[in-house]
Amino acid sequence: MTKQVQQLDRVIIRFAGDSGDGMQLTGDRFTAGTAEFGNDLSTLPNFPAEIRAPAGTLPGVSSFQLHFADHDILTPGDAPNVLVAMNPAALKANLGDLPRGADIIANTDEFTKRNLQKVGYAASPLEDDSLAEWRVHPVPLTSLTVKALEGFDLSKKDAERSKNMFALGLLSWLYHRPTEATISFLENKFAKKPEIAKANIAAFQAGWNYGETTESFSVSYEVKPAPLAPGVYRNISGNQALAYGLIAASVRSGLPLFLGSYPITPASDILHELSRHKHFGIRTFQAEDEIAGVGAALGAAFGGALGVTTTSGPGVALKAETVGLAVMTELPLIVVDVQRSGPSTGMPTKTEQTDLLMAMYGRNGESPLPVVAPMSPSDCFDAAVEAARLAVKYRTPVMLLSDGYLANGSEPWRVPAAADLPDISTAFAAAPAEGEEFLPYLRDPETLARPWAVPGTPGLEHRIGGIEKADRTGNISYDPDNHDRMVRIRQAKIDGIAEDIPPLEVDDPHGPDGGTRVLVLGWGSTYGPIAAAVRRIRKSGGKVAQAHLRHLSPLPANTGEVLKSYDKVLLPEINLGQLAMLLRARFLVDIISYNRVRGLPFKAEELADVIQDVIDSE
Repeated sequence: MTKQVQQLDRVIIRFAGDSGDGMQLTGDRFTAGTAEFGNDLSTLPNFPAEIRAPAGTLPGVSSFQLHFADHDILTPGDAPNVLVAMNPAALKANLGDLPRGADIIANTDEFTKRNLQKVGYAASPLEDDSLAEWRVHPVPLTSLTVKALEGFDLSKKDAERSKNMFALGLLSWLYHRPTEATISFLENKFAKKPEIAKANIAAFQAGWNYGETTESFSVSYEVKPAPLAPGVYRNISGNQALAYGLIAASVRSGLPLFLGSYPITPASDILHELSRHKHFGIRTFQAEDEIAGVGAALGAAFGGALGVTTTSGPGVALKAETVGLAVMTELPLIVVDVQRSGPSTGMPTKTEQTDLLMAMYGRNGESPLPVVAPMSPSDCFDAAVEAARLAVKYRTPVMLLSDGYLANGSEPWRVPAAADLPDISTAFAAAPAEGEEFLPYLRDPETLARPWAVPGTPGLEHRIGGIEKADRTGNISYDPDNHDRMVRIRQAKIDGIAEDIPPLEVDDPHGPDGGTRVLVLGWGSTYGPIAAAVRRIRKSGGKVAQAHLRHLSPLPANTGEVLKSYDKVLLPEINLGQLAMLLRARFLVDIISYNRVRGLPFKAEELADVIQDVIDSE
């Protein structure tokens, strides 16, 4: 049977099922095939915080959304064109996001009376008219998988576990995804269990063949590769990119990397990734708690290493005292905060931007430090390199604010040449000439950084600790004037970084003189949704400017000038207006806040409506 092939410019697919159905693996493998094919893509994994919620219930639903296209895209998409629902809970949890006319591929084997009752369905929605607005494709995924694996020495329960691979095969056929990489992945993943590997491959191929032969799908779809600048690309998640950025910073600085960390969602993958790269001289230490992790990292920095600690919101609170010690001792330390929903343990697997004020001021005393925030999963690489550059050059702890959306999301990344990365090498303090005294707080006149004295170096003996230091000598000092001077010097050191970072760039085809009156400002992971919304406004004829902050402390030197160039400044944040408050206070600009704290990233359509309302209010 010859089937029609339809060309599409983009598709948004969401795999959804029970947390034991392997939806994250399925989405990851479909993403890998899509990246290999050459589409631009963006992903949004979404999974429950519970280790194992009751099977078939709404709290146990796990999903993975992938947006891929033949052109440049910026977000995982607002609403899926296709929902793969492995059970009634997955259907009910995600149905509200589906636009009219979207496709639903439902695993009919799981729509049993018991599973329907678990989520409040009186009758199967596959058998009444409640899904009339959508195109429903009922497929008995579980039983088809079991039938395909009849020749394998597997129990029925073990065979059913491969139903996600059957679904992956079906979707791979439906959208012409390459299959070789998935087969190779399964062979490697189950290399020690060849029978399991063969069964998963058989289920995957059976799903492909089902799509090819069934009359349920008369059309398949093609999304051509996206035009990309020449280079070597790979699909990368934010946590992977951040880990690779830290490795690159270690190589470019010539410093051994030491990670002291305590596992916490969603930052743990950085520890996992770095632990795989011991051949680069990386040392990873899984500490007994957050305080021990940061203490070990600061100790490594004292010893001449690139000290790093990773955590999420609650862990930053625990590390605060040691970060303050790093401010006082003026040692380079990178503190990675992969933000998640709070307060307290909040919603551990959901994203927010609510740690900004804690990053800026969450320590006792006047304890300033630079704050850097990546804007996309791949940008986590560059942000990590930049955090290391600032930490080493200015002898200061640096806070790197990623978040759960960036950490778990993925996109194509053009692998940079090592020679194109910034040179962040540094020199340790040398022993003073005979008869001269080593002054541990004698500062570089340009950066105000103090010498980095490796312990054990003859002639560099000095006091260290959290008590206030005397200027130049570093001796313990309670002198009021000295304390005032040291507080101001530490602040001036951070303020001076503003001259060492790029100015705030504005994307505005017309400029204020050309009639643009509204600027949309963002920071961190809001970049994609904001940029996509700005595209929509401009496509409809509206004039709007966009600017995005990577450096939040200090701010770029021209920030105030940019803000005052526009009549209205709109600032969307996944918090209750933390950056807006800081900008209002410093620049006396009446920032218009748009705030949602739902544990999810903004949608482009939502922001486009907000931007249009601001434009119309002119």
